Amino acid sequence: MADIHSEKILILDFGSQYTQLIARRVREAHVYCELHPFDMAIADIRAFAPKGIILSGGPKSVYEAAAPSVAEELFELGVPVLGICYGMQLMSRHFGGEVVPAGKREFGHAELLATGNPGPLFEGFFLEGKSPVWMSHGDHVSKVPSGFSVVALTDNAPVCAIQNIEKGLYGVQFHPEVNHTPRGEQLIDTFVRKICGCRGRWTPGQIIDDAIERIRQQVGNDRVILGLSGGVDSSVAAALIHRAIGDQLTCVFVDNGLLRLAEGDQVMATFAQNLGVKVIRVDAEDRFLSGLAGEADPEKKRKIIGNLFVKIFEEESGRIEDAKWLAQGTIYPDVIESAGAKTGKAHNIKSHHNVGGLPEYMKLKLLEPLRELFKDEVRAIGEELGLPHQMVWRHPFPGPGLGVRILGEVRKDYADILRRADAIYIEELYASGHYDKISQAFAVFLPVKSVGVMGDGRTYEYVIALRAVETKDFMTAGWYPLPYEDMARISSRIINEVKGVNRVVYDISSKPPATIEWE
Repeated sequence: MADIHSEKILILDFGSQYTQLIARRVREAHVYCELHPFDMAIADIRAFAPKGIILSGGPKSVYEAAAPSVAEELFELGVPVLGICYGMQLMSRHFGGEVVPAGKREFGHAELLATGNPGPLFEGFFLEGKSPVWMSHGDHVSKVPSGFSVVALTDNAPVCAIQNIEKGLYGVQFHPEVNHTPRGEQLIDTFVRKICGCRGRWTPGQIIDDAIERIRQQVGNDRVILGLSGGVDSSVAAALIHRAIGDQLTCVFVDNGLLRLAEGDQVMATFAQNLGVKVIRVDAEDRFLSGLAGEADPEKKRKIIGNLFVKIFEEESGRIEDAKWLAQGTIYPDVIESAGAKTGKAHNIKSHHNVGGLPEYMKLKLLEPLRELFKDEVRAIGEELGLPHQMVWRHPFPGPGLGVRILGEVRKDYADILRRADAIYIEELYASGHYDKISQAFAVFLPVKSVGVMGDGRTYEYVIALRAVETKDFMTAGWYPLPYEDMARISSRIINEVKGVNRVVYDISSKPPATIEWE
């Protein structure tokens, strides 16, 4: 079996909001990569043994005091380096070039103009000497370092792409990783496949084979327990581990009463009946609703739900004799965000639903077979493992479930109303062909009443808000322009079919300033 980690690209992060996108583009080229802080020690870089290095963008200026930099020896390692935005400016300055504040900052779309021989990185990138790109910078290179040639410019910046082909050093002022740069994905693919010489071993089939082998080596004959939520990550982790060790895996499915309509039965049908996975289902609705009674603060609700889940999971797992491993559906963005939190660089908007394991006294070892994967990679291997398409490509669902889609206090009657309204909404999105075009869609229960008229009578009932967003990375998102006729049909069905609702509204807020979830 090919070693899928033998070809590695190292991405050094200078704080760009797009750094995870760089990694995803490298993975889309079927090459393994990792994100690390810009100040990674040169000894660690050598030990990592990258086939190439990418320097991300960042919010600082290279000429500021204490500006982020890299180990001096990095450019002497003999591996190709691609500098993006700040990364290009850092490379230029390192080799004797000059970087100055731009007379006119560039944010948004720009037209890149080729200046001559495009070289190997830009092969096929320019059409008729031009290419649309996405800019986000306030500085530019004013003097190109010796040994480098200028590949492209824009009307506002005289140096937008540079190269030193002999040393394998390349720099671009624009952001090839974002979708607004149409052929940016091709440029990153060219860098990792042609310039760095990677063959592309990072494929769903080989990822599965590698994971199965590693799980078997880690676990041996031990028993494993996994908290199954019905979400994509835990579902794919369960299917993968079951493929590796069969009956040594036992899943605990805690039905907290805050799931979508009939979701508990669907989870049992998929895993227990169709895949033959051992699943213990715990009906804990009353315990969760009792724990949440009277609590309206969203952060406290999250903590109550998370802590109660751990307690119930602990009770059930204690009944499974000889369990030595706790399996979790941790994915690579969770790992990155946790690392950011530990360094104090991440701003806490809301607590993460991943509880991070069980109390230390339980003495279980952690098994996280998805911790190297992005969400799109998790979905790809889920389909490869034979999970239903609708489950694998289902929109994200928060760990606390409907507990944070019911604003304020959580009550059973509120949850039942929201479940039915949400089911109608999603059913209509599937029927109209919009579901797969939307990144995330859901209904929200608003604990306010408004006056309405049904028949000849006055009503005073609750409000349902509908949310649908488009996004590539969930860091920013725009509201989805659902056609009026679809909104009207969905609203009509909810008001007519869900007792207790007489008004439906559509959320047209983007992120930022709003978040995707309401709580």
